[in-house]
Amino acid sequence: MSITVFGAALSPFVRKVRLFLAEKGTDYQLENVAPFTPPEWYLELNPLGRIPAIRDGELTLADSSVICHYLEERNPELAPLCGEGAVARARVSWLEKYADYEVAPLSTFTVFRNRLLMPLMGKECNETAVQSALQEKLPRHFDYLERCLGDQEYLVDNRFSLADIALVCQLVNMRHGGESVDASRWPGLAAHFERVVARPAMQEILAGEQTIIAKMTAKAAAAKA
Repeated sequence: MSITVFGAALSPFVRKVRLFLAEKGTDYQLENVAPFTPPEWYLELNPLGRIPAIRDGELTLADSSVICHYLEERNPELAPLCGEGAVARARVSWLEKYADYEVAPLSTFTVFRNRLLMPLMGKECNETAVQSALQEKLPRHFDYLERCLGDQEYLVDNRFSLADIALVCQLVNMRHGGESVDASRWPGLAAHFERVVARPAMQEILAGEQTIIAKMTAKAAAAKA
């Protein structure tokens, strides 16, 4: 029986779980659940109402980090994505948390939300908040992440991991909002983003997202006509 992922495709946290599953070669199906108005039955999976959640047979789990670490242990014979050894696992967990708690509020909940979602809902973009995120808040995080990368291709032990997935999933939302990492200022981070985005599993996921965005944009335009 394949795993069911519950959530909205444009959520970076849902994307994180989907990409993790795809990179593991694990079959899954996505069942759409709106992030702000989940159906009553979904609260049985996650009483907080947040996405994503999964169902794996009789097991249900919520929270993207919990889910990914469960998936890592579920099939230990598959290539590890959470680091090998105590030090690597700790670094992967730290950078995953850094992406989810420090980068996400700015890249997703400020840039993406204001630039893409608000106009689609017929509301105004708070460009002041967007510019504050881009000019004042994100740079120090990008400085830190650039240092973490150094001359490596990937964040931890130069091996593709959940740390790379978590970070790039947030930056994808920033790109959906019309912004990207400045390659002249953060060349390592910009190259890292393009490297992860180019992976076949991510390309397949992003193709579906572009279709969703195009449909949403067309629907919003028709509503205004």
